[in-house]
Amino acid sequence: MDKKGECVAFGKIVRRFRESLGVSQEELAAKTRIHRTYIGGIERGERNVSIDNVERISKALGIKAAYLLGGGSN
Repeated sequence: MDKKGECVAFGKIVRRFRESLGVSQEELAAKTRIHRTYIGGIERGERNVSIDNVERISKALGIKAAYLLGGGSN
C-alpha cells in the first residue's frame, strides 16, 4: 500500500473508533491536545501522523496503538 493509502486506512480506523464511542472530533481533539482541524485531516488521510500522536489518539480512544496501525488486539 502506498503512503497515501496507509494514511487513508489509518484515518478510517480512527474515525470508526471515534464514532463508535460517540465522540466528536472536537472532543477527541481536546482529549489528545491535537487541533481539531488536524484530527479532521487525519481522518481524511491527509496527514502522516507521528508515532507520538498515534499514542495520544489511542489513549484517548482507550485502545492499543498497535490496533490503530492495523495490528494487535484491544
